[in-house]
Order: sequence, then structure tokens, then C-alpha cells
Amino acid sequence: MRDHSTDMTVGNPTGHILLFALPALIGNVFQQVYNLADSVIVGRFVGSDALAAVGATSSITFLFFALCNGIASGGGIIVSQYYGAHDEENVRKSIVNTGIIMLVFPALVGAAGFISAGGILRLLQTPAEIMAGSSTYIRYMCVGIIFVSLYNYITAMLRALGDSRSPLYFLILSTLINVGLDILLVYRFSMGIKGAALATIISQFIAAASCGLYAYKTNPYFRLKKEELRYVPSLSLQIIRLGIPMSLQFGLIAISSMAVQRIVNHYGTTVVAAFTATNRIEQLIHQPYATLAAALSTFCGQNYGARRLDRVNTGYRHGLVIMVCITSLMTIAMQFFGGAITSLFVSDPDIIALGAMGLRITSVFYLALGLIYVVRGVLTGTGDAFFALFNGVVEVIGRFTIPILITQYMGMGERGIWLASGIVWFLSGSTAWLRLKSRSSQILAR
Repeated sequence: MRDHSTDMTVGNPTGHILLFALPALIGNVFQQVYNLADSVIVGRFVGSDALAAVGATSSITFLFFALCNGIASGGGIIVSQYYGAHDEENVRKSIVNTGIIMLVFPALVGAAGFISAGGILRLLQTPAEIMAGSSTYIRYMCVGIIFVSLYNYITAMLRALGDSRSPLYFLILSTLINVGLDILLVYRFSMGIKGAALATIISQFIAAASCGLYAYKTNPYFRLKKEELRYVPSLSLQIIRLGIPMSLQFGLIAISSMAVQRIVNHYGTTVVAAFTATNRIEQLIHQPYATLAAALSTFCGQNYGARRLDRVNTGYRHGLVIMVCITSLMTIAMQFFGGAITSLFVSDPDIIALGAMGLRITSVFYLALGLIYVVRGVLTGTGDAFFALFNGVVEVIGRFTIPILITQYMGMGERGIWLASGIVWFLSGSTAWLRLKSRSSQILAR
């Protein structure tokens, strides 16, 4: 079998970025199909209250997953830098030590989330009619967090080695299984929210197991000898030093999203359902940007490790051009087809109209959203741990203050929820760009 690892320190930068990003994009879109399948099938076959119950948990489950995935991202940065420097011994050690951390940390996070689920939902003032369903969904997700984390760990290691194709194959398979199980458990066996959660857990287990086995069979860096399977404290601390700020960044964003969810819950089930639908759609909108960021992170990480700073600069400039092209297409789509897309989730015309309005508002700010991802990809690839945390703090401050200011003090009501999201992207994108400029003399060739 062929090893798909790619040395990005040589060859055409744009080609490397695009060839890496395309499979990653397809994979990320299929990853979001997990959530979309839950939402569409639950919304259509169980009802809008069930859709709202699943949606009310999204920021909470994102918090738990994000805390774990930040560690995997930190390990991926270390692996890409050692791979770019052609230091094979430390590549292997980094893979092992990231794996050890990713077995322990998700178990702790999942246990904490399972115990605290009810209290968090009450804190967010979740409507009484969806409390039971939301609590059930969160607890099932906490049980399955280990499978989600292991899959993201394996893909983070493969992508750090320049391989974005291998994870895609198994993700497509598990996504098809997820949709099939959703229909079987939710519709055929009438298991409701429990069925949707079980379908996701089983599918993620399949993705993690099959991708891990394939990586072992095809990638020499995963065929580890017994003596290599050991804990190295200094290397683990290096991984944690990069991973914890990224976990905190994602965690702070999740907490701020929970604050927004609390405001959304205040407006009742109809607004919660519309917000859930637009959230699911915007999770797909994030994917081209996220894959571009992942490509830039790997490209810049390998070249930074090889001290090819001229290529880091080239990757940044080409990333901006690609981002602008992506933004133009998605903004047009949301402005003209937002209602049709929202109708995939629900049939209620009031919810569809509200969701379409929200998408038209947020799409105006997609350029700022794209800038966040481009800068994040460059800075994380070069090991800037501070930026991840700082960017998260900016977003938290914005999400805690701007929605309240706009919805309550400026009297915009529920439509202010979506406007506030766009303004937060603008603030976060601006600070990200300023951070990159402040470090340009260190990481970008003049």
C-alpha cells in the first residue's frame, strides 16, 4: 500500500495547499454530515422540539470535544515541524506521546461532562420542554467522546505528515453508516434523540478504528516498535504547551457560544430551532476555511521546521487569494438561497423565514471569518501558542457582550443574534491580522 505522506518543503506551494485542502474539505464536509443527519432526521421525523433539544446541546458538546482536540492539534504542530526538519526519531516520539495524552484527557473530560450535563443546561436556561432530550443527548455524546477524540488524533497526525487523503476514505464510509443508522434507529425503531446519538457514536468508532488500522498498515511512522512506545516527559510538555492554549481557545469559544445559546433560549422554541438550523448550515460554511487553515498549518509547520521562511510567506499570500475566492461564492449562495437551504431542516414557514434572514446577515461577514482561519493556519503552523489563547479571549469578550448589547439595549430582538455573530467575527479577524503583522519579522521572510 502507498504511503500518502507529503514533504511540503519542496515543490509548488499552491499545489501543495490545494491538493492537501481538497481531500480535507471533502472529509470535513462529511464530518458535518454527522450533525446534519441528526438535525434533518430528528427535525423531520421527531419534530421541531427534538431539533431544538439537539441544537441546545451543540455549544456544550463542542466545548467537550474542543478541549480534547486542541491537544491533538498541538501534537500535530510538533509532528509537522519535526517532519519538515527530517527528524524521524522525534516524529515517532511525538506521535506516541500525543496518543498517550489523547487516551487519558478525553476520558476525564467525558466523565466530567456526563456528571455536569443537567447543571449546565439549567445554567443556560434551556426551555423545560426540551430539557430531558438535551440532557440525554449530551450524556450519550460524553460516552462517545473517546472515539471522536481518537479519530481526530489519528487524522491530526496524518495531516501533519501531509496526508489528508487517507482519513477521507474511512470518514465517507462511517458517514454513510451514520445516516443509515439514523434512519434505522430514529425513524424505523422510533428511538428519537437516543437513536441519533447512538448513530453518531457508532459511526465515530468505525472512523477511528478503521483509520487507525489503515495508518498502521500503510504509514511507516505508525509502525512503532515496542521500545518506542514510551512516555517522554519533556516532549509531552512540549505538546501540552502548544495544545493547552489551543484547547483553551476552542473551550473559550464554546463557552461564549453557550452564552449566546442562553440568549437564544430566552426567545423560545421557534427561535432555538431557527438558530439550530443556521448553526448547522454555518458549520458547513466553516469547512472550506477550516481545511484551508489546516493546509496552511501543515505547509507552514513543515517549512518553518525546515527554516524555509520564504515559503511560509508564499503560503500565507496564496492562502489569502484562495480565501477570497471561497468567500465570494459562499456569500452569494447564502444571500440568494438561504431560505431553500433552511427548509431542508424544517417545514415550518416561520422558522424557515427566520433562518434565511439570519444567513443573509451573517454572510456579509464571511470575509472576516475567512481571515481568522488563514491567520490561524499560519500562526499555529509556526508554533504561536499565545495567539490561539488570545484569539479565544477576544471572541469570548465579544460573544458575552455584543449579543446582549444588540438584542436588548439596541432593541433588535432575535435578529440581533445573527448580527452579533458577524460583528464578533469582524473583531476576531481584525485582531488576528494585527497579531500576524506583529510577528511578521519573525516568521515571514521580507
